[in-house]
Amino acid sequence: MTARTALDLSLYLVTDPVLCGERGVVDIVARAVDGGVRVVQLRDKQAEASELLAQLAAIAEAIDGRATLLVNDRLDVALAARAARIRVDGVHLGQGDATVVAARERLGADAIIGLTANSSAHLDAVARLPRGTVDYLGVGVIRPTATKPDHPPALGVDGFARVAAETELPCVAIGGIGLADVAQLRAAGAAGVAVVSALCAADDPRAAAEAFATEWATRETEPAR
Repeated sequence: MTARTALDLSLYLVTDPVLCGERGVVDIVARAVDGGVRVVQLRDKQAEASELLAQLAAIAEAIDGRATLLVNDRLDVALAARAARIRVDGVHLGQGDATVVAARERLGADAIIGLTANSSAHLDAVARLPRGTVDYLGVGVIRPTATKPDHPPALGVDGFARVAAETELPCVAIGGIGLADVAQLRAAGAAGVAVVSALCAADDPRAAAEAFATEWATRETEPAR
């Protein structure tokens, strides 16, 4: 896979094992990808490396290359997955995680590396990195969300637009996003929307993903408010 030419960020699922509940992460992911999710980020802050590796293997089998598969934070797990010939495309890192330079060096040029950013200081740091180190930025939160209780102050659509305008990198909006937000975020410069509860807690993850994908693809852009 060539990250810079093939990466579709339009609908991005971040997993939450609690919200997925008894149905399980793998089942939710498979249904959401059936509905149009293009990127899946496995996020489980409590899981051991072996648990994450097993989940990655199961997810990779379930989606069978139909979506990009990333692991949150854990460069070590991504490397272990590749060593085990599990189809994992890369990592998404936060500001306090393994450095993106180390991730790029160890995963190689074909890997997809995302980075959380929500301030001008973060963007300045990204701008100093060698070109090609980072493929996209996750920008948020847009609204307060219980799925990440330690999140920074909410940016809102206007705040997102300001961040996105400061960088040439594709920016994915994340944090408290609902279906009604898609048009404004697309108009504000989003390369995609990342959702957690809207899919993980949905009664029908496939139908919910289809609604988001359709809204992204067909809704006319509106001026950001």
